[in-house]
This record gives sequence, C-alpha cells and structure tokens, in this order.
Amino acid sequence: MTSRAAPAEAAALSPKAVGAVRAGLVAFPFLCPLVAGPSVQAWQLLATWVCLAAMLLAIPAAVPARGIWAWLGAGAAAVVLFSSPHTGAAAWLPAVVVLAAMAAAACVGAGMVRGGPGTSGVLAVGVLVAGLVSAVLGLLQYYGLAEPLVPWTTTPALGQAYGNLRQRNQFATLISMALVAALWIYAAQPSARIRRWLVAAALLLLVAAAASTSRTGLLQLLSIVGVAAFIARRERRGVAPDGAGTPPFSLPPPLVLLAMVPVYFAIAWLLPQLAAGEVEGMMQRLQEGAPGDHTRMILWRNVLSLIAAHPLAGWGWGELAFAHYSTLYDGPRFPEILDNAHNLPLHLAVELGIPASVLICGGFLWMVLAARPWRERDPVRLMAWGMLGAIALHSLLEYPLWYGPFQLVFGLCLGMLWPARGGGMALPPVLSSIAAAVLMAVVGYATWDYIRISQIYLARDERLPAYEDGTLAKARKSWLFSRQVDFAELTLTAVTPANAAAMHALAERTLHFSPEPRVIVKLIESAELMGRSEEARDQAERFRIAFPAEYERWLKGLPVDGQAP
Repeated sequence: MTSRAAPAEAAALSPKAVGAVRAGLVAFPFLCPLVAGPSVQAWQLLATWVCLAAMLLAIPAAVPARGIWAWLGAGAAAVVLFSSPHTGAAAWLPAVVVLAAMAAAACVGAGMVRGGPGTSGVLAVGVLVAGLVSAVLGLLQYYGLAEPLVPWTTTPALGQAYGNLRQRNQFATLISMALVAALWIYAAQPSARIRRWLVAAALLLLVAAAASTSRTGLLQLLSIVGVAAFIARRERRGVAPDGAGTPPFSLPPPLVLLAMVPVYFAIAWLLPQLAAGEVEGMMQRLQEGAPGDHTRMILWRNVLSLIAAHPLAGWGWGELAFAHYSTLYDGPRFPEILDNAHNLPLHLAVELGIPASVLICGGFLWMVLAARPWRERDPVRLMAWGMLGAIALHSLLEYPLWYGPFQLVFGLCLGMLWPARGGGMALPPVLSSIAAAVLMAVVGYATWDYIRISQIYLARDERLPAYEDGTLAKARKSWLFSRQVDFAELTLTAVTPANAAAMHALAERTLHFSPEPRVIVKLIESAELMGRSEEARDQAERFRIAFPAEYERWLKGLPVDGQAP
C-alpha cells in the first residue's frame, strides 16, 4: 500500500509546488536585491522580465480584450511620435519595450482568469509573500538591524523602511497590495487556522505601513479599508456573489476592518518611541508636511507652466528634466532635478502634449467606467481592482509604473480585469514560447550591454579584465545605454581648446539626459573656449537659478557635486 500511495501523494503535492513557483515569480521582482551601475532600477527591471518570461511558460496564457491592445499600442505610438529629436532611440525604446512587456503580462493575467481561482490566487500569494518579506526587512531597516543581511538588502538611515524597493512610497504600495491580497485570501479561505495566520499577517503589514511613514500609503490604507468595509457590509445585507457554485467569500465584519485605521495610528505613534535614536515618525510627517519648497504643489505648478508652453506636442518624451532646467518660472521653483511630474496625467501632458495625455488617461478611465467596478461581485476581480487601484492612486502622486515589479502587477491586473469576450481565447503554447524566447533574448542582450557600459562607472581594479583598458572606447558601441555612456565621457573628459567644440556638442546632448551641475559646468566651459560668451552667461544664469548652492561652489572653484564616474 505504501508503494501505491507514494505516487498519489507526489501527484497531490505537485500542484502546490507549481503554485509556489508561480507565486515566487510574482514575488521575486519586489525582493530582488541587485543594484549596480548607473541606473538603480536596471537590474530590478531585467529580473522582472526574466520572471515574466518564465510566467509565459509556466502559466497558460490567454488573449486580453482588444481594448487593452489598442490602449497600450496608443501609448507606444505616442511615445515614439512625440520623442525628442535630441534623445534618439535610447529615450523611447525602453518605454516601448516596457509597454510590450505589459501586454505580455496582460496575456498571463487573462490566462490566470481562465485557469480559475486556483490560478488567479497565484497573484495574491506572490504579492502577499513579497509584502511580508519586505515588511520584515523594512522593520529591520527602521531599527538599524539590517546590517547582517547585506548584500541581500540595504541599510538606510535609522527610521527609514523600504525593503529592497529603495523608496518608501513604493514600499508602502507593495504593503497596500499585500493587504488587499491578505483580505482576499481571508475571505476565500474557510480554514479558521489559516485565517488566524492571515490576521497576524495583516497586523505585520499595518506595522510596516506605519514604519514607511508614507502619506501615499496612508491614503491607500484608508481607501482599502473603506472599500473593504463597504463590501463586507454589502455581504452581510444578503447580496451574495453571482453564479451558482461560487465558493463562500466572506470578509471580516465592517467594524473590524474600520478598526484597522486607529490601530495604524497607534502603531505609528509607538514605533518612533521604540527606536534607539531620533527618527521621523508618521505623525510628525503629517504635522509638518514636505520641507520648504519641496512640496508637490510647487512641483505641479512648475509642470503646469511647462505644459502651457507646449500644450499640443509637449516637450518630448524624456525631456521634463531639461524643460525644468531651461525654464525660468515667475513664482517658486522646485529645487531638484525634475524628471517626473509625480502625477501620471501631468507627466504625459508635459512630455507628450495634452491631446496624447487625454487619449491615454481618458482611454483608461473609459475602460474602468465601462467595467463598473462599483458593481463588482467576483472575488478575483475585486482583488485585481484593489491592486490596480493602489497602483493608480500612487501614480497620481509619483511614478510606480517606471519600475518593473509594479509594471508586472499592473499588466497582470489588466488581463484579469479585461480578458477577451467569452472568458479569453487561449494563446497557443507556441506563441507563448516565442514571446518568452524573444523577451529572454532582449534581457540577455540588455544585460550584456548594461554590464559593459557599467564598467566605466567602476574603478579600474574593479572592472572586468576585458574592460580594464580602453573602457570608454569599448562602451561607445552601446546603443541601448548610449546616453549613460555620453554622460560618463563628458564627466571624465577635461575641456580644452582642442576639444571644446566636441565637448560642447556632447554637453548639449547630455543636458537633455541629465541637466545636473557637472554637465552644466562643462557646457559653460566649452562655450567660453569657443568664444560664445553670451551663451556661457545665459547658461551660468540658469545654473545660478536652478542650483544656487552648487553655483556658489563653482564660483569658488570647488567641485559642484559628487565624484565623476
């Protein structure tokens, strides 16, 4: 009997193992600790695409609604058509690939819906695991206890918590999505023991949310609690999910859900009291707000001025930083390099123009309104709406869709919420395999190219043997990361009368990529050597207004900022 039972037991464990692998593919992009080279999110994005390629092979994909293809295609077309001539393909190509990857993720999401609640639950489990692991890492960081875990995580200053996402609002959004996942699993799970564990998990997530000190996270928490309490009240008034044979779905009582808010504030008050040193707590952030001229109101006012200057075609994709540097505002000025509007509709309007922003954002809003989420009864779709809502709310205040893990979840939710009519036609396995192979080929080339250009940013003894000598000349062959190579070449090369013309052209080009003090200084120096005194004075005045502290250091002959690569 033992010999006969063993295969049956192995077969019973197999679906759990498959589910664990699939959930791990969702979780890993949020936990990826790799950071190297000139871009902090490059390795995370490449890791996300590897996980997406594996999902295409591990989860039977399906076709999402035609509206999803049209919407993503319109976004890609707008980025290409309204890309600045100063930046070339290196500016718009990554955005197009990201949108293509979102389309692939939507196919996986449509396949999850087609596979039933068991397959759809992969998203919930993956996000919940990522949220709980990140919560533990974040609390260790908050209390300065993460040092033994380096390099698997980072060690920010005491009182900072962000896991491996390196930004507290991103950390808070992950925690919010994990809370949505925990609520969904709780409601769909009849086991009292598992429900008790989920209550403990939700409490840990609340602690992590408070440790993030993210006001965006607080808004998300209030939204999630409010909507969940509404759904729970609707359940208890006898409005059952549609469809015969639907598994029981029951959220905690509304009052229990609403109690999460005072519990959150109690935790937010307590956490700083337990710290060994002086830390900024959530209550302090709510009282004081953003420091001085760093407020979003000033930032958005500047962006609106830029939109008014080029309302139809925008400044060009990737040109916001240059636009902000080169514009002299009538009122207060946001003091940092502004490369994102911290509001998705405004960002699209300033870089692509108002018509393109209305088309893209209006198209998404039309799809949402047509889907009528307020009438939703299906548990899986409710979960997807919750996660999509957390990302959408964050996108109105920052830019989570510029990062791989959130792009992946956003794409999965698109496919789950808008599958093709009739439940979604299954995608032939050969097409999924081809898409996965193409994505892996892109990742392979991008990885090799990124490693190659990253050698410029390392000390000679830290470089790969093949790049110890002639590093810059070898890296110039890159076309995916040509702007990073230009930046390195500019900052490594001294301006002389012999190379002034070439350095001036390089500085002008690099100014559209990163208008920071050391780039501006090279532009001024080369303009002076070329006899362009008026241009040098004009750039010096813009330098003074945009970066007053660095400008004063430059006048004194001191370095304007960090070390060049």
